[in-house]
Amino acid sequence: MILLFLAGFAIVFVGLLVSIALHEIGHLVPAKLFKVRVTQYMVGFGPTMWSRRRGETEYGIKWVPLGGYIRMIGMLPPRPSDDPTKLRSVSTGPWQGLIENARAVALEEVRPGDEDRVFYRKPWWQKVIIMTGGPAMNFVLAFVLFAVVMMGFGVAMQKPVVSTVSKCVMPISEADNRQCGPSDPPTPASLAGLRPGDRLTSVDGTRVTSWDQASRLIRTHKAGAAALGIERAGKPMTVNVTLVAHDMPSLDDPSKIDKGVGFLGVTPVTVTERVGPGYVAGQMWGFVEKTAAAMVNIPGKMVGVWHAAFSDGKRDPNGPIGVVGVGRIGGEIATSDLSAENKIVFYIQLLASLNLAVGMFNLIPLLPLDGGHILGGLWEGLKRFLARVRRRPSPGYVDVAKALPLTYVMAALLLVMGGLLIYADLVNPVRISG
Repeated sequence: MILLFLAGFAIVFVGLLVSIALHEIGHLVPAKLFKVRVTQYMVGFGPTMWSRRRGETEYGIKWVPLGGYIRMIGMLPPRPSDDPTKLRSVSTGPWQGLIENARAVALEEVRPGDEDRVFYRKPWWQKVIIMTGGPAMNFVLAFVLFAVVMMGFGVAMQKPVVSTVSKCVMPISEADNRQCGPSDPPTPASLAGLRPGDRLTSVDGTRVTSWDQASRLIRTHKAGAAALGIERAGKPMTVNVTLVAHDMPSLDDPSKIDKGVGFLGVTPVTVTERVGPGYVAGQMWGFVEKTAAAMVNIPGKMVGVWHAAFSDGKRDPNGPIGVVGVGRIGGEIATSDLSAENKIVFYIQLLASLNLAVGMFNLIPLLPLDGGHILGGLWEGLKRFLARVRRRPSPGYVDVAKALPLTYVMAALLLVMGGLLIYADLVNPVRISG
């Protein structure tokens, strides 16, 4: 059992490392295409475990597998006032000193003849493409992995066909724990004589083609009389029902409760169907929206992670989770009673979701994330465009080095958040069962 758990952990961990490696390739390929000199391509941080040089680039793996990077020369421009024929004044301010040291490090690998191969001298649009390449690779991987599941294994679809008819109305908190009692009123569906196999075709005159559409119409109708169009044994007919008001889990966020919505009392037939790329694209957009909303809520969610790690707080299953926690989930799936096919589907979906999250997180417009460099490139392009429109001299390169104080703060916050998540994943992990 322990070996199986470790195998599941390793599957997720290796999959994440491969995703990181491909993310960096997304930066590496356009950088080389635009002739930026890349000195290193590394998966991981810290001391080097293994490396090999190919041409001008060292490729390798480092011991701390929590990220990756490519090293491009000249990421930061020199000061506009720098004149190589004159002595520079020494900066004594703490932040200014850090900025100047960072400039020196960025330029120390620039050799004679590399003047046109430094990152900061490239056109703004090339900078944007290079820095967007990493997140774009994650989005492509997420789409491909989701497509493998949806187009290859299929998607569970709820059809507008009655599977079961509930006998009574009871609170949703008790529905799975007891049978109907004498004080529980019958459901509108049972009173109207609906049967398993009945296909819903309309709700109060509005034609329906999916269970989601039918369910939303029933809920928004609320309590009161309604006419349901159905097909029974191939014959169309109309059934009059009196819907009741009931509290139900939200269709958009099952963790929330919709109060007093219309309630019929049936469950739909669920079938597994393979879908096309258009369906995958539509679902992908929905995943992007949900991931973006989750990103916005991360600061507030970290408070709950802190309480879960250092007090008796309960770990939010929908909150942020670290790489250790993700690996533990992979181990739990490996030791679960799911079929081999369902385990494969879970691992693919998990890696797809991780790639989507990594891609979107890197687009946050703050250094040291890719989004910070993308924002700098776009700002440079806008400044140059406005200068052309106003017939003014072309402005210099956008000096992203000025944002380094914020970068250091951001890096420190990321380290603290990462460390807190790892600790919480060890002492109070998110579990998929029990």
